[in-house]
Amino acid sequence: MENWKAYVDGASRGNPGVAGIGVLILNAEDEVMKEIGDPLGITTNNIAEYSSMVRALEEARGLGCDRLEVYTDSELMAHQINGRYAVKAPHLVPYFLRVKALISQFEFVQVQHIRRHLNTRADALSNIGADKVNGK
Repeated sequence: MENWKAYVDGASRGNPGVAGIGVLILNAEDEVMKEIGDPLGITTNNIAEYSSMVRALEEARGLGCDRLEVYTDSELMAHQINGRYAVKAPHLVPYFLRVKALISQFEFVQVQHIRRHLNTRADALSNIGADKVNGK
């Protein structure tokens, strides 16, 4: 069985500030299965990043995906999920635990840090989500 891909991003204007999530899910043939640009309200960038990861995992699982490669430009989140960095901020712990619980529902999940220029669609979707906070 081939892997699906998810590109995730969170945007927060002000940190904390107006925030949104962006998620792009592609099947094994690189066909778009889901695009999400949703508002979060006022929160931090790290919460927005983790929220996008949670949503991507929930949506991919709901679409029947068993194997997923997740790409994020958040080095902190990628390294925390992969065990390279500890989760020191208490407010991130519930998000981290939710991500780990969701990952356990898949046969395979790989989380990779990528450069921002390789994550442009998820970035655009997260900004669309942030724009929705003020009803734009």
